Amino acid sequence: MISFEYFEMENGIPIYLQILLYIKRGIVAGIIKDNDELPSRRVLSALLGVNPNTVQKAYRMLEEEGYIQSRSGAKSYMVLSEEKIEATRRQLIEEEARSLVERFHMMGLEKEEVLSLVEKYWEA
Repeated sequence: MISFEYFEMENGIPIYLQILLYIKRGIVAGIIKDNDELPSRRVLSALLGVNPNTVQKAYRMLEEEGYIQSRSGAKSYMVLSEEKIEATRRQLIEEEARSLVERFHMMGLEKEEVLSLVEKYWEA
């Protein structure tokens, strides 16, 4: 069963998107694997203290994106191939990099300055 023990809500981001991101990061980290069972919608909504419709929306989106398989009244399971895991990894890396670069631009940093910082902290 996939654990949401380390799930932390962030202000300003819709909860259903946070659930999606939590699952995707777990996939990339290797914590969430093919055939892992998700908590029921009711259980997860109670655990997170959110409306069941919020969890339902997240699960529906995961299903539409091909991450989970659900049947009415049955448990939901992860459906992950190596290709899906790699595509998810690339997607998350690109989104994080784009967001970080946008913030650096807003701070007025130059490319060389950013690359120097990345190199410094990469080695640390």
